[in-house]
Amino acid sequence: MSLVSAAAPDVSDPHDYALDWALVDVETSGLTPRQHRVLSVAVVTLAPDGRQTGEFSTLLDPGCDPGPVHVHGLTAERLRGQPTFGQVAGRIAELLQGRVLVAHNAQFDYDFLAHEFARAGVHLPVARRLCTLALNRRVDPPTPDLRLGTLAAHYGVKQTRAHDALDDTRVLAGILRATLKEAARLDLSLPLVPCPPRQDPRFAPKAPKAPCAYRNPGRPAAGGPLVQGMKIAITGDTETARVDLVARSVAAGLNVMGSVSRHTSLLVTNDTASGSTKARRAITEGVPVVDERAFLRLLDDVRPGTPHEKPAAAEPAATTGTGTATTGTAAEPATGTVTATIPNQAAAARPAPAAAPAPPTPPATPPRRAETSAGVRPLSGRRVLVLGGTHPVSSRARGRIVELGGSAAVNLSASVTDVVLLPGAETDRRMARITSLLIPTHDAHWLTAPGTAPDATRDASPADSPAGDERARSPRVLPRGGVIDLPRTGTEFRWDVGASWAQQTRCEIDVVAFVVDEDEQVSCDEDFVFYGAPENPNGSVRLLSDGPTEQTIGVDLAAMPPAARRVVVCAAIDGAPAFGEVGAVQVTVASGTGAMPLAQVTVDAATTERTMVLAEIYRRGPLWRFRAVGQGYDHGLAALARTYGVDVAD
Repeated sequence: MSLVSAAAPDVSDPHDYALDWALVDVETSGLTPRQHRVLSVAVVTLAPDGRQTGEFSTLLDPGCDPGPVHVHGLTAERLRGQPTFGQVAGRIAELLQGRVLVAHNAQFDYDFLAHEFARAGVHLPVARRLCTLALNRRVDPPTPDLRLGTLAAHYGVKQTRAHDALDDTRVLAGILRATLKEAARLDLSLPLVPCPPRQDPRFAPKAPKAPCAYRNPGRPAAGGPLVQGMKIAITGDTETARVDLVARSVAAGLNVMGSVSRHTSLLVTNDTASGSTKARRAITEGVPVVDERAFLRLLDDVRPGTPHEKPAAAEPAATTGTGTATTGTAAEPATGTVTATIPNQAAAARPAPAAAPAPPTPPATPPRRAETSAGVRPLSGRRVLVLGGTHPVSSRARGRIVELGGSAAVNLSASVTDVVLLPGAETDRRMARITSLLIPTHDAHWLTAPGTAPDATRDASPADSPAGDERARSPRVLPRGGVIDLPRTGTEFRWDVGASWAQQTRCEIDVVAFVVDEDEQVSCDEDFVFYGAPENPNGSVRLLSDGPTEQTIGVDLAAMPPAARRVVVCAAIDGAPAFGEVGAVQVTVASGTGAMPLAQVTVDAATTERTMVLAEIYRRGPLWRFRAVGQGYDHGLAALARTYGVDVAD
């Protein structure tokens, strides 16, 4: 069904980036693509010269509860009798064929389409996508947030009906046109993301694994009983149907794993000489092995385990919307200290792990004073880009910017107020654009006078920055080790931890997350969130690939499994360089998609490290907190994953 309107906004002539575009918006029954369904879809196609060449929109009958009707207004009665996705998949595929898919928070729309196409058995013809949210993060317009409605108002695009798929797509067309022109003015490259084929196994619909309610007590004593929470693996043929064996184990309170690691309590197999991967790993790790009949006898007498500690209930009072920074207590690292959360590997009743390469000692950093509300520091409200210099020199310059109250930028954007030029800056390709934009430039001496404004001709007030008239506030700038409470309001349960860096030509950077328990271990391998497995079992932690220079970990605190105590966000290099060659990584935490960051930190001063713990969101009593970490390690991602209990094949 097509809902054509003559009132579509002008989307002509986006000549700066001449590509064929397919702008997409979906309304859904929930937020997890493998569990929820698409309720409505709209596609608007644009030619390279900006002419609209096609438009399609329809409601869909999902065959399930439509979810949050108060958000999208699509009731079960309204959807009943509409076509199914499979009936319109061919038409949608025609519009997507040969075009770049464009959406606001594009991975959300792409993932839902990928799962719907997989269910319908139809090929999804999308090779690349562009996220207008990621593109606007690069442009950094002077807006209080980057939500669709806010950007529409900023760019002068009329929005008629929010959360209407067709209207949102038409609005998106206007936003795309305006953003492309601004990106061209700044000489920015587009954050195009390659899309895997629909046959990628991560798009196969599957039921989520229910988290085990008990802590892992380790391995059973010789001849002793099983205890709830023990990690069990099964390999080879069994007399009892595998699904029934797993169901009985789960019902008894055991944690059935898909692989064997040093944390496995027991392996069940009827053929110890099978040579399977699980059997070989069990021998290597010293995991006890029993046959199926012995295991069934053990299932009849599983002893009570220790439930995961339930967090204290949050008090009804809420902190302010800006969050609360802390300098720590005896049990909480002080702001300004460097604190990595690599887990304690000396857990009782578990074999000692193989020694991992020793992490390098991070370069010494001068103590930095905590954020205070009293007084304005010289660079408050300024966003400063450093060009040129060796990595140690530029790192010290960025650290000095933070000390003076400013924000250290890692890329050129519309919010950059100043540029510091170090030796070699003249060869940077961005210099021509900086000169044409008349952005003030300074030499290194601009940062050397502590306690005085580097530029006396400009007021340091944030209100005088170019974005001061529209931005509600600037993010709090944290040092490495800085901690901030996440507000405890009734709606701020979704937090995005984003990481961005300068464009790389010799390597790729992957952002990953580990959802860990009280023992700093994952409850199952699926709690390792990375490109190949972009969400944990219940969808509360997700990886969003926003572009080649930024990725985001989305965390839904309200849906976190009971065992989860911490979400550790890390980055790893795929390629030859180390983080010392990559340069600064900017990390932000924001309350949901498109929101202004609550806080940010520039992770810098790396040398030979190939993996980096960037930050973490962790539970402390009734609170959730964000900590900027910035701890690097010379070993690769596989070694880092093993320290958190993930079974990684050699």
